[in-house]
Amino acid sequence: MDKRGGKPATGGPTVIVCSCEGTMPLDVPGLERACKGGAFKTARHLCRTELDLFRAQAGTGRVTVACTQEEPLFREVAEAEGLGAALAFVNIRETAGWSDAAPAAMPKMAALLAIADHAPEPHQFVTFESQGVTLVLGRDEVAIETAKALADTLDITVLLTGEADVPPQRATHFPVRKGVVRRATGHLGAFELSIDRYAEPAASSRAKLAFGAERSGLTSRADVIIDLTGRPSLFTAPDLREGYLRADPADAIAVERLIRKAEGLNGTFDKPRYVTFKEDLCAHARSRITGCTRCLDLCPAGAIAPAHDHVAIDPFLCGGCGACSAACPTGAVSYAVPATDKLIGTIRTLLTTYRAAGGQNAVLLLHDAEHGAELIDAAARYGSGLPANVLPLAVNEVTEIGLETIASAFAYGTAHVRLLLRAKPRHDPEGLRQTLGLAEPILAALAYGDGAAAMIETDDPDAMLEALAALPPATPAAKPATFAATGGKRDILKLALRELHRVAPRPIDEIALPQRAPFGRVNVDTKGCTLCLSCVSACPTSALTAGEDRPLLRFDESLCVQCGLCKATCPEKVIALEPRISFPAFAAGPAMVKEEEPFCCIVCAKPFGVKSTIDKIVAKLEGKHWMYTGPNAKRLDLVRMCEDCRVSEVTNSGIDPYAGAPRPQVRTSEDYLTERERQRALKEEGAKKDESSKPADAK
Repeated sequence: MDKRGGKPATGGPTVIVCSCEGTMPLDVPGLERACKGGAFKTARHLCRTELDLFRAQAGTGRVTVACTQEEPLFREVAEAEGLGAALAFVNIRETAGWSDAAPAAMPKMAALLAIADHAPEPHQFVTFESQGVTLVLGRDEVAIETAKALADTLDITVLLTGEADVPPQRATHFPVRKGVVRRATGHLGAFELSIDRYAEPAASSRAKLAFGAERSGLTSRADVIIDLTGRPSLFTAPDLREGYLRADPADAIAVERLIRKAEGLNGTFDKPRYVTFKEDLCAHARSRITGCTRCLDLCPAGAIAPAHDHVAIDPFLCGGCGACSAACPTGAVSYAVPATDKLIGTIRTLLTTYRAAGGQNAVLLLHDAEHGAELIDAAARYGSGLPANVLPLAVNEVTEIGLETIASAFAYGTAHVRLLLRAKPRHDPEGLRQTLGLAEPILAALAYGDGAAAMIETDDPDAMLEALAALPPATPAAKPATFAATGGKRDILKLALRELHRVAPRPIDEIALPQRAPFGRVNVDTKGCTLCLSCVSACPTSALTAGEDRPLLRFDESLCVQCGLCKATCPEKVIALEPRISFPAFAAGPAMVKEEEPFCCIVCAKPFGVKSTIDKIVAKLEGKHWMYTGPNAKRLDLVRMCEDCRVSEVTNSGIDPYAGAPRPQVRTSEDYLTERERQRALKEEGAKKDESSKPADAK
């Protein structure tokens, strides 16, 4: 059965395209050819006079309606009349039909229709529970008026900063206190605040609230925080903190909007679990040595913290920006709304359908469903609309886009990738900048063009259109790839890069990358390496491996994430990192770094250790250390034995491992004083003898 309750799908969906009262030109024959596998219907006024056409098609199977404006109406009709089709809706009006380039937009329309049937995958949720206990932070009467507006629906307490005179209430409907929040943690339903300079008002306050003695170091808990202080936010990325509402108290419209939002924050709420995390893949640390910190450095919401050898992600604090997923080199963190393979699969369908319908020089425009969609709508309604080759695709957060998505898009044949962001983003897009900084040298080296992938940061639809009209020259792949993205995030990234290289205009074999790139080589100074293999035990991805029966070190460049744990762990300090992509090394598998002859036990002939190392140890100890000189010289054979034979020899021969050269006798203060008295007595006795031996005349 279809996920939405229809009958089993056979072939493609039925597609209904409406010209919206003839306001957009439609190449019906071209669209019908492009929409293979299902029926194709057209209309001029589907939502009104031709609604029966929808009823006739929406009885069973899958139906794609090329209209999002009237989606509520169509769903209402389907539910009221028991129509069982699985419904999907796509906007080809603002994205393609309402444009100066609409006559040439048939390939884009076909591509958008093709991805409309990609039903979103179900994902997990996290649940917040709020009892409506609300703390209103403010500086003046705006906080009091806001509290009055919410007092009927929420359990209100007001905390004033005390910087403005506030008249007392005629009747005390909610507590009003004074204080300053020193620190705040938590989320909707579980906030905790540390408060200093806390004071209660005097009941006799007359013209203004008069507060009593102050106390500091108090703790308060709340389900919701409303911040009207006009001061800096209590949290980083405040827009991503569920239950924390903040507005400028001087902006009446913003305050009113905040009140409307706060009224509903009482009850149980769900939000998506935006990322999945596999701690066994995390390269954060090993043996208390820190390696990768990419996600920790980027998370704007403070949702990620170290947890021994890996990190821990608090799903209640996670705002879904996706920066951690985009930056994670091992795939330990992966985005789930949608999953990476699903997003890349959608891009594959979009670009291959566009190209098959005759489209050229595609520009993939990735945007969010709020800000980006509004700009596209405004450009269509009040401007020239999107160019015919610009293919818009809505994602949950633009900052979730990683290198694997960008590489896949160019491998599939796009000429440009543009990521549409706000002029003043809700959170720092530094992670996305790093991703583009990593993609740029790869795309440029493979001759896809300079500036092939970039951001457009604007709130102005005209500025967006200008940026799209001023794209630099690009060279898309002549024979684009068609691979399917499967497996884990790291596997998809490697596959996408290999395909990007295979179809590249100039497939060079080696590309230098910036620092902290997730690919590269580990360079080992083999002269200084003792094959202690501490780097092998520290490597979280098994890029460095040892031999089973011989002392050797191997390195697989395709597995290296440049976390630096091997370098930090190496006792000889002979390891250096070189960020790069070497496509031949990528496909070659493990390469030998160093190999030596094993040392064989002089008793059982079992190979153990490295011959050169054992020889060096023997040379340093022989005749030079008290444990291995004179009568103890035989003990040097213990160094030449394996661990089993060494234990047996020590046990059977009665060697005391703690025996050593005689230690000097311990001397106390009394010993020193006695010795001093003895020396003084001897000196006096000697003086007397000298005196008695002198001749009489000398005396």
